[in-house]
Amino acid sequence: MASKQYASSFGKDCAEGHYSDFLNVHLRLSSIGIGTFPGAPTDEVDAQYVEIIAQALTHGINVVDTGAHYRYGRSPAAVGAGVKKALATGVKREQMFLVSKGGFLSFRDGPPPDLQAWFQSEIVAKGLGRAEDLTQAHCISPEYIGFQLELSRRLMGVETLDAFLIDQPEVHIPVIGKDRLNKKLEKVFMVLEQAVKDKKLRYYGISTFNGFRVETDNPLFQSITSMQGHAEKAARAIWKDDQAKHQFKVVQMPFNQVMQEGFTRFSQTTGQGNIGSTIQAAHQLGVYLMASHTLFKGHLASQAMDAVIQAMPMMQNHAQRALQFNRSTPGVGTTLVGVSTPAHLDDVLAVAKLPPLEKTAYLKMYQRTE
Repeated sequence: MASKQYASSFGKDCAEGHYSDFLNVHLRLSSIGIGTFPGAPTDEVDAQYVEIIAQALTHGINVVDTGAHYRYGRSPAAVGAGVKKALATGVKREQMFLVSKGGFLSFRDGPPPDLQAWFQSEIVAKGLGRAEDLTQAHCISPEYIGFQLELSRRLMGVETLDAFLIDQPEVHIPVIGKDRLNKKLEKVFMVLEQAVKDKKLRYYGISTFNGFRVETDNPLFQSITSMQGHAEKAARAIWKDDQAKHQFKVVQMPFNQVMQEGFTRFSQTTGQGNIGSTIQAAHQLGVYLMASHTLFKGHLASQAMDAVIQAMPMMQNHAQRALQFNRSTPGVGTTLVGVSTPAHLDDVLAVAKLPPLEKTAYLKMYQRTE
């Protein structure tokens, strides 16, 4: 119950309802998590991230999200330094939930002038993938995903990563089709199940931009139950046990007051003929859902929908309203916000001190926006 102790010590100033239970495994995760995508690839931004992550971890925010390719690998390294600083002040490693992602190519020194030549020398020649595994700047091969998982662990300085997500696998669908993509994902899931077996990883999943938001007849649509089916096959193959339980337990999708599809579009099947929104379905299927794009690329820091403003007069600014809107959504476990400047962390900590909106007050906002 390390995370329960965390909530009562480092999270003592946070309101009731700030922590979500992670899938009934006695893990309490903060309703807001720190994202590390934004910011220039500079030493100055690195230093700010280190400070922000250390501050967040010691003030009740115990979820940190990054990616192997974020800011050319500088973000996961900054997360590692921030984690180290928080550990020195008494936060325990098991009280944090650290997430990384893979799929998009990790360029160490910025985008290469010739992507194909770079891919040939850095990926193909090193046995990390083949030409057919590449779409745009995204590589989906078991070897490359394994490499990015190891890269994340090394840069973040952790023995075991809490979650590793395949980032936007749907970018391959227009090129190779969904069936071929899902076959590739099943092999990738085997690598991740092996990492779980080797205690390098606890959980895995996918992070989508379009996959969970589009209609079911859209080629880019991704089904959580389908993903779980592939994960189940992967787990059985790795554990050599027909009863093996997969660890596909975390998904991310964009969700905010403008991109409402995760809550309003009923597109996911959950068995027994039931259909629900992605957020509902994730909850019913035992998958922890994290919302991304909370501030809609910064736009919602300076404006909000009228219904949201009316529902939250107590909030000091629109950024706080955007955070409160997302974390109050029934079924959203953690809402992620990219925080690369210390002033933005103040908004996160201010919202954490308030309870999420009551469900009736939350649902009333949708009646006003229709």
